[in-house]
Amino acid sequence: MSQPSIALPPQALQSPWQWAKKNLFSSWFNVFLTVFCAWVLYQFVSGVWIWATTKAQWSVVSSNLRLFLVGLYPVEEFWRLWIILAIAGGLAGISWGIWGRFSRTVAIAISSLSIALAILLPIDGISRILTLAISGAISIGFVVGQQCKRFESSSLVLAIAWFVSLPISLWLVGGNLGLTAVDVNVWNGLVLTLIVAISGIVLSFPLGVLLALGRQSTLPLIKWFCVFYIEIVRGLPLIGILFMAQVMLPLFLPAGLEIDRVLRAIAAFVLFSAAYLAENVRGGLQSIPKGQAEAARALGLSIPFTIALIVLPQALKASIPAIVGQFIGLFKDTSLVAIVGLVDLMGVSRTVLSQPEFIGRYAEVYLFVALIYWIFCFSMSQASQKLERKLQN
Repeated sequence: MSQPSIALPPQALQSPWQWAKKNLFSSWFNVFLTVFCAWVLYQFVSGVWIWATTKAQWSVVSSNLRLFLVGLYPVEEFWRLWIILAIAGGLAGISWGIWGRFSRTVAIAISSLSIALAILLPIDGISRILTLAISGAISIGFVVGQQCKRFESSSLVLAIAWFVSLPISLWLVGGNLGLTAVDVNVWNGLVLTLIVAISGIVLSFPLGVLLALGRQSTLPLIKWFCVFYIEIVRGLPLIGILFMAQVMLPLFLPAGLEIDRVLRAIAAFVLFSAAYLAENVRGGLQSIPKGQAEAARALGLSIPFTIALIVLPQALKASIPAIVGQFIGLFKDTSLVAIVGLVDLMGVSRTVLSQPEFIGRYAEVYLFVALIYWIFCFSMSQASQKLERKLQN
């Protein structure tokens, strides 16, 4: 018999003045500290506002906006970028329909990005039509996701579709196999940053999970190989691995076989990030009580099914903050590719600052680049928090 719930007495709502009096002006020291902090904040905000509105030369950003976003990518091939956004928008709409509000932010972000690019970049009529089609793809994807939600395998199929969309997007950006090839040297700016970051995140995640499971394995050969790989890679700086991928990897390839610089950079990020992800996932695996695996085995589940259905989902759920933190770090670390000759956002910044009319405008350029990085990193952080809340319900 359930116990009757006890009704709590209603709590009186505090007015803003009552809250401020209690938290900011409760003593003479708090009054002094509040006034001092308010004065410092006012001085900082007013100084930044005066500089941004009267002294900053924002034409350095507006005149080079295309360089920052797409670099030297050919204008006549912009339709490929819009098709990639349409594919991502359609999949985001389906995810919204199947996975709920967690994916809504992704769909809105893709739609907003396409509209912003259509406004800011010189595009042709086909690209304008594709820009409108992206919002339609998101809406159609949402309806399709609502209809497919009742199928048990819909989430697995959708996850595979997201994974398959990566090589398709790389093919559209680079060309070949029926499309005009676009030289990798014109993959610049935000396009290159997103390619390296998304490829590194998507490919390093399954590799990191496999390394974490291998380190927990009872087979000595697999366990010690994973331990050796993880400890070696974690003991090396990322810039060193990037230089090894760019300089030393071609020396070990057969004669006549070449891998372009972007793929070598992606490989370096995947190998580096996977080692750290493995440790994050291993922490989640160790937080799962052994009794759950033993109970699953007692019910007749094999070891692979026990790991895939019982242990791994709980471990990944517990590791979400650490995993997303690693993804955010990887996204910011893509700025290091500028050191090995690739022109990403930071590389474009140096190019812009070398222009005679904009020499010395470091603050404007780097603030704009920092804003772009912050938008993407903050979006990933918010998405991870929504995912955690969804999984806790």
